Amino acid sequence: MDFSFHHVLMTGRGGTTAVYGLMWQLHSQASSPQNLEFYPLTPDRWQDFERLFGEHGACSGCWCMWWRLKRSEFAKNTGQKNKRMMKRIVDSGRVPGILVYAGGSPAGWCSVAPREAYPVLDRSLTLKRIDERPVWSVVCFFVAKPFRSQGLMTSLLKAAIEHARQGDAKIIEGYPIEPKGRRMSGSEGFTGVTSAFERAGFVEVIRRSPGRPIMRYFVPDS
Repeated sequence: MDFSFHHVLMTGRGGTTAVYGLMWQLHSQASSPQNLEFYPLTPDRWQDFERLFGEHGACSGCWCMWWRLKRSEFAKNTGQKNKRMMKRIVDSGRVPGILVYAGGSPAGWCSVAPREAYPVLDRSLTLKRIDERPVWSVVCFFVAKPFRSQGLMTSLLKAAIEHARQGDAKIIEGYPIEPKGRRMSGSEGFTGVTSAFERAGFVEVIRRSPGRPIMRYFVPDS
């Protein structure tokens, strides 16, 4: 599985302002459905994000705001309010994650950013900080139904690593579920599964809960 990294000029869907960004291509002979392209979520790609998440905002109106809001706030904002809050993040110029495209269509999502973007992590006894080293966090995945069980989670993780590395990250952290052979229900695995993180090069650094390790990827010195 090989990544090629490209600088690209992304032109607005309405033919207006051009946005300079980054794109990765993945060429796989393994489980991925076809050659894939990965783009940071920028304002020009908002409609693709909407299309991927659908009317339910991926899951129960979340719109990938679960780790960004206190639980009381999240409960009040489920649905369109969460959507508007995510849109404001994107419009502000912050990049909340990576979109993957298969055959030109949005196929999946990975939320990755500096840990400070996800303040709720520090409210969790299981996922609170290990140390004071600066890290980027991978907190959420969503893959469209036609592309599930095809290895996209690992592919998204590799793209997330490259994106974080471009942002000068030295450590990327994840909080996956270890299903231990059982079939997970619904959106239970939205933070990822340990096997995908292992395939992407992450290692377990601490485990405060039996099925919930904290894993890290250490960016090699260039």
